Amino acid sequence: MKILPDKRPQMTKQEVLDLVLAAHPDYKIPDIFWVGIRGYYKKTMGNPDGNDRAMYDDALFIVSKGEFVSFNGNCDPRRFTKGIASLKAGIWPVYKFDRHKDQYIALCQRGGKVTVVRDEKGEDTGMFGINIHRGGSYGTSSAGCQTIPPSQWEDFIGTSMRLARKYNVKNWDTGIYTYILIENK
Repeated sequence: MKILPDKRPQMTKQEVLDLVLAAHPDYKIPDIFWVGIRGYYKKTMGNPDGNDRAMYDDALFIVSKGEFVSFNGNCDPRRFTKGIASLKAGIWPVYKFDRHKDQYIALCQRGGKVTVVRDEKGEDTGMFGINIHRGGSYGTSSAGCQTIPPSQWEDFIGTSMRLARKYNVKNWDTGIYTYILIENK
């Protein structure tokens, strides 16, 4: 089974902003933020009636004043397992540039708590390390994190860091950034 679409997500910046504001009408758009859309490719990859795991069938976007870049992504754990976490849709101003598992720079949940939905267990709020990091070539490498395919990772993290420096120059590497997760209905 194919786990990566043939092309990157094709939404425009305005379409993404419209989705964000439809879900969160009072949200004040910052200079830079990240958006994930769970189930972006659900009609064209995997089971069209449900949300699949273990594939890059979601979309992630970097949105800034001057730039907009799309990436294939994964917003789910790699498999169904009792207790495994999926980030709940919402606004999460808790991300910082830091090392994922002491290996490489990623966007890490270091600035506050998030709410997750655990398979067969309900919701839970806390510090779980729901990071945005590089996934795998043959799987998404996610136990609940948001992942980007390796072929797009350098572009994603490089663009993220460049734009963070541009819009948050004095403390780009210690600042806290917002990630918004939206469910594709």
